Amino acid sequence: MLTLELPSRPTGSVRARVAGWALHVYTASGSVLALLAVLAAVDGRVDEALWVLLAALVVDGTDGMLARRLRVSETIPGFDGARLDDIVDYLTYVFAPVVLLLCTGRLPGGTWGLVLAALPLLASCIQFCRKDAKTEDHYFLGFPSYWNVVAFYAVVLDLSPAVVAVVLVTCSVLVFVPIKYLYPSRARRFRLLNLGLAGLWLVLYAVILAGMPDPSRVALVLSLAYLAYYLLASVLLTVLQRLRRVRLLAS
Repeated sequence: MLTLELPSRPTGSVRARVAGWALHVYTASGSVLALLAVLAAVDGRVDEALWVLLAALVVDGTDGMLARRLRVSETIPGFDGARLDDIVDYLTYVFAPVVLLLCTGRLPGGTWGLVLAALPLLASCIQFCRKDAKTEDHYFLGFPSYWNVVAFYAVVLDLSPAVVAVVLVTCSVLVFVPIKYLYPSRARRFRLLNLGLAGLWLVLYAVILAGMPDPSRVALVLSLAYLAYYLLASVLLTVLQRLRRVRLLAS
């Protein structure tokens, strides 16, 4: 017998659906921010590009929590908010930062620079299409394409093209290494701690950028300390989970 699946009907009031669409527009605004960041990078307005990428980080850090609170998957069931989020994230976390690195001379000139720029673009394309890129227990699997963070530190620390090249190659490889990285806005364990530290890092980003070209050393050290915590906690978590799994299999 042939059965037809009827599309899901929206639930909730008109007000709830309007709020849901407003939130989707808010998420989609990240694509406009990516365009503004690229234009600023091409024009040599480096600080402006970094400010725009910070705005994109704020949008990305808040839209998911708002979506869950507004229950947009129920009020607008025919719209794929997760796909929209991935599209915008690719533009703001990957494409725009790579353009910024190229336009600021943070990569070697000529063909080698283009090859190095292609690595994060290709690696992140593959990662964004993987169904396991975000695990069921709410972690990122593999380096979570934080190329905007790489571009930020490449500029504020005035890293040489050689150092940036090593970072790009290393992080592109780490995209495919099954380490679980913290997902601050979805973390179940120590959620408030991780959210608080991530929020503090955003504030430090702004403080550092406001002080350019002579950024606050204290803010820089604190922001780098958060990165160290993030990486160490992610690796430690991955190791502990694997040890626990081995013990369960052995028992």
